[in-house]
Amino acid sequence: MQTNLYFVRHAHSTYTPDELGRPLSERGFSDAKTVTDLLKREAIDFVYSSPYKRAIQTVEGIAAYINKEINELDGFKERILAEEPVEDFEVAITKVWQDDDFSWEGGESNRVAQQRGVNATFNVLERHLGKNIVIGTHGNIMVLIMNYFDNQYGFDFWKELEMPDIYKLSFNEKKCIDIQRIWGGNYGNSSLS
Repeated sequence: MQTNLYFVRHAHSTYTPDELGRPLSERGFSDAKTVTDLLKREAIDFVYSSPYKRAIQTVEGIAAYINKEINELDGFKERILAEEPVEDFEVAITKVWQDDDFSWEGGESNRVAQQRGVNATFNVLERHLGKNIVIGTHGNIMVLIMNYFDNQYGFDFWKELEMPDIYKLSFNEKKCIDIQRIWGGNYGNSSLS
């Protein structure tokens, strides 16, 4: 019985230092409508999201369309890069992707963040076998989850992601058998069977 998880990287947001409450920008809201329209074709059964406002706002349209509450799951929140804002984001993010066990002070290593995201993914799979589930999330944690199932999804892939972006991961039980991009284009499509 196939289960499909639609990982939705949030749409463009208006930058504020408040990670939890940062809202979508005007462009982000417009793109979120497109996300809803694309997902309407996919017979969605449930919607999950990171507790971050920008992730919730990106998937709230499809939740409203199927008349279901959004289930917030901490496992899908963005990876914590460091406790304090980093001086040079490019240097900081490159370093954690070069060494899976390295973390900046107060931050999560790739391995720790990936395990958190994969545990949340398995939790959703166990609850909703054979269903189609949308997951509102963030770029880094989404790619770390995808990387667990197929290591072609790494740092270079993350740098090419759009805001928003949608990837459908199809599972047979807990085995990922296919990954497809839904948002458009063909970058990163793979078949794992």
